[in-house]
Amino acid sequence: MNTFIFINQNTFIMKPSAPTTVVWILGILVGILGIIGHFVTIQGLSGISFWLLLGGFVLLALGTTFRGL
Repeated sequence: MNTFIFINQNTFIMKPSAPTTVVWILGILVGILGIIGHFVTIQGLSGISFWLLLGGFVLLALGTTFRGL
């Protein structure tokens, strides 16, 4: 099944789907590590807390956009 339904040449509707359990758990864990790294000083984690949070969000967004991911 397609993620996008094209109505005509310029218009389409996006049909989001639920991410798989593995992708959902990984996205949540990476995001939580980013939040913890922001508020608690942990060597090696605090410096990349923004990127961890962004990575978790992107992972969840991709899992919702593409079916089967």
